[in-house]
Amino acid sequence: LLPPSSPFHVPTYLVALFGKYVCYALLALSIDLIWGYAGILSLGHGAFFALGGYAMGMYLMRQIGSRGVYANPVLPDFMVFLNWPELPLYWYGFNHFAYAALMIVLAPGLLAFFRNDMGLGGNNGMTDFKDILGFSVQSDATRAALCFASALALAIFLVISGAVVGSRFGKALTAVRDAESRMRFLGYRVEGYKLFVFVLSAAMAGVAGALYVPQVGIINHSEFSPGNSIEAVLWVAVGGRGTLIGPVIGAFAVNFGKTWLTGALPEIWLFALGALFIAVTLFLPRGIVGLWAQLRGRGTARKARVPA
Repeated sequence: LLPPSSPFHVPTYLVALFGKYVCYALLALSIDLIWGYAGILSLGHGAFFALGGYAMGMYLMRQIGSRGVYANPVLPDFMVFLNWPELPLYWYGFNHFAYAALMIVLAPGLLAFFRNDMGLGGNNGMTDFKDILGFSVQSDATRAALCFASALALAIFLVISGAVVGSRFGKALTAVRDAESRMRFLGYRVEGYKLFVFVLSAAMAGVAGALYVPQVGIINHSEFSPGNSIEAVLWVAVGGRGTLIGPVIGAFAVNFGKTWLTGALPEIWLFALGALFIAVTLFLPRGIVGLWAQLRGRGTARKARVPA
């Protein structure tokens, strides 16, 4: 909103980078909801993130129309290149944003994948997006709007997650995490609690993936890599499992470090990630938020010991 000469002007690339971090934070929050409060450690949650991203990518590809390389008004460029005769049935409807938004939430409940004969772009994925809701995805204003939408989605899901874990349902869910057999003995239907929170978590991850794709400009099968899911679990562990705000902090902290380190010393990032995992396990079991709470507790206890 401000001219480049203003000291408060934020370059477009930083807006896009921050928007990507916010999407990662939403993914971390979705993992914390099931791992921190239900005791379900999901090492495949990146798949839900990717499914939401593919749903958004399919919508964006349909918006290109005849402006693609092959100028085909119906088929995306990769389908023309692969000699597809017509648009697959499951692509119909993705020219409408409302339908795509519905699929962004529903698709993470279904799994399928990335061969070329499935009509999802194969190993190359989907890219060269043009518009979203009639606005150019390359314009500064659209990038700022997407960043804001990502932050708004994160805030909304933080409120929703807080309401869930703070309710009677959330108390029972935590009890399921800590003593599942006892909850079964007391007559609780444990499967229903786990199913609800897992579906909510998957939908959150799908929304994160959908907001991520137009900001980075590409979606391909690498988003399904198990390494991505494991890395997201590490964000939660670094920030503090079972705290809601901790995973958000962890996602920003780890990805900021990744951005800096892959630019300065790209060959050591994986070693640094492994070292971080070991360090958190040994020295920071409750994450950054847990460490802060511990330090505050020590400070309060020290003050209490000082005579009036």
